[in-house]
Amino acid sequence: MPALKPTRFFGEITWLGCVADSDVDLSAVAREALTLRFAGPEGEGHAGMTRKSCSRVLAQHPRGTEIANARQLSVLSQEEVDAIGAAIGLEALSPAMMGASLVVRGIPDFTHVLPGSRLQGEDGATIVIDMENRPCVLPGRVIEGAHPGHGAAFKAAAKDRRGVTAWVEREGVFRLGQRLRLHVPDQPVWAHLDVARAG
Repeated sequence: MPALKPTRFFGEITWLGCVADSDVDLSAVAREALTLRFAGPEGEGHAGMTRKSCSRVLAQHPRGTEIANARQLSVLSQEEVDAIGAAIGLEALSPAMMGASLVVRGIPDFTHVLPGSRLQGEDGATIVIDMENRPCVLPGRVIEGAHPGHGAAFKAAAKDRRGVTAWVEREGVFRLGQRLRLHVPDQPVWAHLDVARAG
């Protein structure tokens, strides 16, 4: 029995980019296409089969522990990027300033798509959504450099709109204008989720 269900939701790729080295500059450089390898997008500083653990997984691993890399891509929603831009007083917000790998349009409430969901291109190239990408202050600093007076508001404005992290399940190429179909886990929500989150 299939464990993943193809949905009627498609995301159109509106932007692609790579961050060469986020320690130097979080900004992404726009691309016409992304070549996806099992280690992540070619040219992406976050690529690799493993990575050093960061603040998002401190409850599981001491900072700097080598772990499997489920954060090869940063995937955003065009609708949510536009909403963040409006909330911080900009007519347009470039995904490059948020370190985006991929921006899609057409999937509602994208940041909260189920972990384990897939985005798959027509040629089969597939990425797996790991989890929500919680907002931090780093994109705000990039935004502030380009738009003084607007960057400090980023973290609050990006709450529930920061997109997701993802990793490559099947190699291939993503291109601007391409449609990606959303596939979701075919299982009910765990009945004890609220109790587990409460600690």
